[in-house]
Amino acid sequence: MKSETSKQHQDESSDDITCGVITLSDSRKSKKADLSGEYISNEIEARYTLKGRILIPDEKDALIDAIEKMVSDNTDVILTTGGTGLDSRDITVETVESLFEKKLDGFGEIFRMKSYEEIGSAALLSRATAGIYKKSIIFSMPGSPNAVKTALDIIIDELPHFVHHIKR
Repeated sequence: MKSETSKQHQDESSDDITCGVITLSDSRKSKKADLSGEYISNEIEARYTLKGRILIPDEKDALIDAIEKMVSDNTDVILTTGGTGLDSRDITVETVESLFEKKLDGFGEIFRMKSYEEIGSAALLSRATAGIYKKSIIFSMPGSPNAVKTALDIIIDELPHFVHHIKR
């Protein structure tokens, strides 16, 4: 059900894109315990180039520093997991949205729709978001492995298409 224009853009897109993964967690202290970050990394490495993966506490400054480092390293796609809920320590959404030059509302909308199909009204608790910052695209997903799988199912095939547009 793709449009001709969308197909043309995908054909013009390159799979040669770089990605970075940032996990925000106060409870996970090692990459080994970070199942969501590991899942994202494995899926990215199967298709694209994984430039880096880091685990940081739920801290605004740590998140901004990690994003700035990845952006300065010319990372095309930054994928964050964790910190999108309603707890007082969940700062991802407010932090990344303050950086966005353009917001991609469709990601959060489709993510919540797909989540609703899977888990019902608990999907309303998700604040997954995406946007553009300095010619990088940031996707912020919840921290649960199932939520990460749902999010990647939505975006992974389209990453080259996204990058095609943001680099123009």
